[in-house]
Amino acid sequence: MRPRRESVHGAGRACAAALAVLLAAACTGANPEDGLELSFGHVGAPGSLFAVTAEEFAARVNARLEGRAEVVVYGSSQLGGDEVLLQKLRLGTVDLALPSSIMSSRIPEFGLFEMPYLVNDRVHMARIQEEVIWPELVPLAESRGFRILAVWENGYRHVTNNVREVRVPDDLAGLKLRTPRGTWRVKLFQHFGANPVPMAFSEVLLALRTGNVDGQENPLAQIHASKLNEVQRYLSMTEHVYTPAYVTASSEHWMELPEEVRTVIEEEARDLQEFVYETAKRLDRELLLALADTEIQVNWADKSAFQRESQAVYDEFAAEVPGGRELIDRVLGLLQQ
Repeated sequence: MRPRRESVHGAGRACAAALAVLLAAACTGANPEDGLELSFGHVGAPGSLFAVTAEEFAARVNARLEGRAEVVVYGSSQLGGDEVLLQKLRLGTVDLALPSSIMSSRIPEFGLFEMPYLVNDRVHMARIQEEVIWPELVPLAESRGFRILAVWENGYRHVTNNVREVRVPDDLAGLKLRTPRGTWRVKLFQHFGANPVPMAFSEVLLALRTGNVDGQENPLAQIHASKLNEVQRYLSMTEHVYTPAYVTASSEHWMELPEEVRTVIEEEARDLQEFVYETAKRLDRELLLALADTEIQVNWADKSAFQRESQAVYDEFAAEVPGGRELIDRVLGLLQQ
C-alpha cells in the first residue's frame, strides 16, 4: 500500500522506510504501489465503541476494495486528539477522523448535541439524523471544509470523580471536571456549578492520576476502555448528554480519491449505522456490570433534578446560535412522532 500523501522526516529516515517497504514487498510478493493507504484517526482506546466500530468499518471497506485501497485505523489519539485531527483533515495529512463534541467549537450549530437530555433514545436519534443532521448540519460542515460521510455514536455520558457521589446538580459544586473542548459542554457544567477544565481526551488519565482534575464525564465505553475506573472513586449515571460521532473527511481532499473508493467508503460508513447502535447498546449493558464489579462506586443520578437545571443552557443556546431555538424545537418535536 502507498500512502496518499507522504511526510518527509529527513533523508536518512525516508531511505530506511523505503528499504523496509521494498524488503516487505520482496518477502510477501506484494507490490507497494497496489493501492492507496487511507488513515482513519480517532481518540478511542482499544475496546471502546470508537475502536470496535472503526475496525469493523475498515474490515468491510478493505474486503470490498481488495487491495485497491486500504483503510488503516489509528486509535488512542495516535494521530492526535480531536482538535489536531480536524486540523490534519484540512491539511490532508489524515484521510478520515471520528470527531464528536469538538464539532461544536468549529460550527456553533453542532452545539445542539451539547444540550442536556435532548436525545431521548436511539430511535429518537435516528429521526434527528434524517430530519436535522443531514439536511441542515451536514451542509454547514461542508461549507467549513468538512465532509461528513456518516453519523455514528459516542454515547450517553456519565460523571466520574474522586470527591463524592453526584446525585443532583448541587453535588457538582466546585468539582474540577475535565470536559471536551466543545464550547457548550463547558457552559453546561458551569451552569451545574462545576469548575470545567477543557482538555484533550489523551490527557485525562494523567490529569486524574495527578489530581489536576477531580473528575471527568464520558460514555461507559470510554471510561472502561481507558481504565478511568482505576483512578476514580465514584461513577454517577447521569446520562446528561448523548453525543453523536461523525465519520469525517476533508471536503477538498475527499475529491482527490478515486470515485470507486469514495463510493465504497461512503456506503460502508452509512451501512454500519445498525452495527454501531447495536454495539453501543450491548456495551452499555455489559460495561455497567463490569464497572460495578470493580472498586468504583456506582450510583444513579436524579435526572429530573438535572433536567430542571438545564433550561438556562437551552435558553442561552437559543439566544446565541443563529436558528438555535428552531433547532431545539425541531428535535424535541421529533420525540412526539
